[in-house]
Amino acid sequence: MDKDRIDGAAKQAKGAVKVATGNALGDSKLVADGKSDKVEGKIQNAIGGLKDALKK
Repeated sequence: MDKDRIDGAAKQAKGAVKVATGNALGDSKLVADGKSDKVEGKIQNAIGGLKDALKK
């Protein structure tokens, strides 16, 4: 498993926590930051998947 996939999954989880916390606190900036982290994590995870596929 590529390091990018692990880092991407961690970023997605961090983003989900930020979104949930932002919604609970009514903090729209925290929600936006969380959504941004989730998107970055998905992209990084996809890059890691491509690297894994190319290794095979």
